[in-house]
Amino acid sequence: MNNFIQKGKKIITSPQSSILSAATLIMMTIVASKILGFIRQRVLFSYFAPKQTDLLLAAFDVPDIMFEVLVFGVVSAAFIPIFSGYITKKKEEDGWHMASSSINITLVIYLIFASIAFLFLNPIYTILAGQQVKNMLGISGGYSPEDITLVVNISRVLLFSQIFFVISSFTTGVLESYRRFLMPALAPLVYNISIILGIIFLSGQFGLFGVAIGAVVGALFHFLVQIPVAAHLGFHPKLVWDLQDKGVRKLYKLSLPRVFELSILQVRRFVWLFLGSIVTGGLTYLKSGDLLQTLPISVFGMSLAKAALPTLSLQASDNDMKSFRQTFFTTLNQILFLVVPLSVFMIVLRVPIVRLVFGASQFDWEATLETGKVLSAFSVGMFAYAGSLLITRAFYALQDTKTPVAISVFSMVLNALLAFYLILYCNTGIWGIALSYASAGIFQFCFLILIIVKRIESNIKFFLIPFLKISLASIFSGGAIYALIKVVDRASWVNESSFLGKLDTQGIMIEQIVVDTRYAGNLFFLTAFVSLVGFGIYILLLILFRSQEVWSFFNFARRIMTKNIAPIPSKEREQVTPLPTDSSSN
Repeated sequence: MNNFIQKGKKIITSPQSSILSAATLIMMTIVASKILGFIRQRVLFSYFAPKQTDLLLAAFDVPDIMFEVLVFGVVSAAFIPIFSGYITKKKEEDGWHMASSSINITLVIYLIFASIAFLFLNPIYTILAGQQVKNMLGISGGYSPEDITLVVNISRVLLFSQIFFVISSFTTGVLESYRRFLMPALAPLVYNISIILGIIFLSGQFGLFGVAIGAVVGALFHFLVQIPVAAHLGFHPKLVWDLQDKGVRKLYKLSLPRVFELSILQVRRFVWLFLGSIVTGGLTYLKSGDLLQTLPISVFGMSLAKAALPTLSLQASDNDMKSFRQTFFTTLNQILFLVVPLSVFMIVLRVPIVRLVFGASQFDWEATLETGKVLSAFSVGMFAYAGSLLITRAFYALQDTKTPVAISVFSMVLNALLAFYLILYCNTGIWGIALSYASAGIFQFCFLILIIVKRIESNIKFFLIPFLKISLASIFSGGAIYALIKVVDRASWVNESSFLGKLDTQGIMIEQIVVDTRYAGNLFFLTAFVSLVGFGIYILLLILFRSQEVWSFFNFARRIMTKNIAPIPSKEREQVTPLPTDSSSN
């Protein structure tokens, strides 16, 4: 028993020894978290109709905005590179002092702004989503005064949950700086489980407030599950307030551009709320599609980017630009190898995916179709947002937070202008908001990749050639999926939408060769089958195109199956994916 306990403790407290092992762990837990997120939404749609879920999603907006601007901006932009510097230089006591001061300062700042928001939530939501303001502008739709009151009261409850997230975010930064990715990755699972339990056990008595209570409890446990490992590493936050500490001053100096960027980017949320509230269920369709498209972005883009950041930061601090370029391009191409085909598959299989994930009793066929349109539009820019996660962190590793901020601001402006134009003048429907978001993301990615390539004195071909191969293979495999599903799906024959539909009139027994997708089990089987066929075609085409990324994938899978993931040497010089041909991207 003691041996079992020691092994369990070692798993929890030991660092992930390579970018591959860290990324694998993060991927697995992100997948689990996203699956729980889908379960959360499906359970939510079992208890509440889209009109009600619209109000709940709107209530989350202001608390989430405050957290992203005041807390996430500080931690994501600068905390890990700065704190990692203390670890590298063996000045951990100074690092703990900086971390404690940063937590206390950020917490007080949040409490001040949260108190102000608590008082002014009613006019904020009235302006953004209320009927009166939209009527004044000649726009139909919007939430009634009663709806606004409910949204405001739920939002006030959710403001408390962010208090726990403030401390939890810095704790996550500490653990990831030490390459302890397990508990930070598990924390979101606990948060989602708590919300699910709140829906099931509290919504009957408290309605939408039951969901909010579950979110507050989940935020508390998001923090608590990380404390034991952080304490094991020596992190014991103290009530210190040292504004003169060099690390603290550097932290907030470097984070100011990121905070400014996130402040501007919140215009996107305001635009979504303003335009999404025009249509009943609009915000639900929009955010449900967003939840689906963020799965590949989070699983592959975020996990690989987060796992690579400590290595990129160390290579940049050592001025080892050859290794930096190797790490950057190999990781970026791996992200695109995984995300681009999934975006094409999501466009082709949008309706089956939405039906399988969200098809609960309160989520009808109209909601499925509208969410499918939104998902298709989002998928167009999926590769750009996944790739931008890594490129942005490459700038952070170079301690340049201004460049990605400037480009993000321009991207946000483009996003907002396109959204208003498509919705109010082109009458596209809610999917126009998603298309504007995708277009702005592509614009952002193109500018970021051009600038970072120049900054690290490299050549754009190390990205462009693999990307073209991956895109071409994805398009062909997506076309194959479309053709196959038209042949195998019974609905295509019945509706005569299949290019072989007319054969049914010639006496062919179609029941023997088609799948009746009116049943969930059959729909799941068909979706899984055509996806596997499409992925097989994608891999085969990349082999024919002599793509390096496909062999990276095989090598990665082999190492995972054989548990042969080599540790990072003492000075962490490992490449992202060790290949015989790695030198080609230098």
